Amino acid sequence: MSSSAWLRACALTSGLLCTLPTLANPAQSQAPSAAPACLAPASWARTDGVTPQVVDAGGLLTAMAGRAVVLLGEQHDDMDHHRWQLQTLSTLHALRPRMVIGFEMFPRRAQPVLDRWVAGELTEAEFLQQSEWGKVWSMPAELYLPLFHFARMNRIPMLALNIDAELTRRIADKGWDGVPEGEREGVGRPAAAVSAYEDFLFEIHSQHAQMRQHGKDQGKPARGDAAFRNFVDSQLAWDRAMAEALLAGRARHAAADGSLPFAVGIMGSGHVRHGHGVAHQLAALGEPSIGQLMPVEAATPCVELPAGLADAVFAVPALRQPPPPPPRLGVGLDDTDGGIRIAELTPGSLAERSGLRRGDLITEAAGAPVRRSAQLIGLIRRQPAGTWLPLQVMREGKAVEVVVRFPREAR
Repeated sequence: MSSSAWLRACALTSGLLCTLPTLANPAQSQAPSAAPACLAPASWARTDGVTPQVVDAGGLLTAMAGRAVVLLGEQHDDMDHHRWQLQTLSTLHALRPRMVIGFEMFPRRAQPVLDRWVAGELTEAEFLQQSEWGKVWSMPAELYLPLFHFARMNRIPMLALNIDAELTRRIADKGWDGVPEGEREGVGRPAAAVSAYEDFLFEIHSQHAQMRQHGKDQGKPARGDAAFRNFVDSQLAWDRAMAEALLAGRARHAAADGSLPFAVGIMGSGHVRHGHGVAHQLAALGEPSIGQLMPVEAATPCVELPAGLADAVFAVPALRQPPPPPPRLGVGLDDTDGGIRIAELTPGSLAERSGLRRGDLITEAAGAPVRRSAQLIGLIRRQPAGTWLPLQVMREGKAVEVVVRFPREAR
């Protein structure tokens, strides 16, 4: 799978497994993939063969409703993914009305608030305030509110699956054994990662390292590095916590005869893909009856849909979008003999956020000399969304490197 594919699959949260900008050559435009798409928009496809095979939605979801736990992946900032989750939840609920829904978005300490919300005791504003939504999750609540209201309206218990972000960071810093047992929020020691999951995490870890180095060669990370081993520990703890919470939630809502409800987990696709994340931990805890479903863009090339990615994927049709405006730095430029001087700097602009200052003399862009403002403006306007543009500026007689990080396109 290409870097862009797994980056789309990763979680976009305040935690560690997150979506990163594509580290493309800033001087070049990124051409769209020429690989053929192999999904029909608005269709389901199994991914257990060499190429995805279209399947009937009714039969697929009936089979999924027969599992103990089904995980629904997402890219957190994609509204269409949440619309797909709501549609899928509705169908599964019709097939298995006794259901609990687990959400990666909430740490365990928020469980009493979720219970009061489902019971109808809180307004929407009270629910978001008491669950500390703005602190525990970095995405707009509007993306998830339809799911929360679905649970409340149908009195489906909601489960807080996550651990506090601070614990995740501590494990990433010190490793699993570096955090005292009494400070792990009751999470048990995770099952060891399969080698393919370590490969996936190492690619993410390497991308993080490259971001911190601003593209400079300061030594490549190695799998034996303490930083990487701790990173793996943090991801496994995250997966384990969600697996434990799903099983504990089923047990907590068991019927009088001991029968357990159906559980659906809402989480980032990075925790779902290939069964290496939460499903692996569920199996280690003794629950093998797991379904895994993911939404993907309908235009996804076949090469980015390898065998075993999930039990099935749903091809999300593209939403027509207006062309984005060309990138703007927010500066006024003057051409001088020595380079391009920043004469004006708009407060809060991309230039200011990147560290540029009024009076800076821009001498290089993307590793090449620039002499005229028109040359720099043309380069900026051709810059793909989500990429970096390194600039060299002269400031108080010293050469300073500034990296402008262009935001990803809004969906």
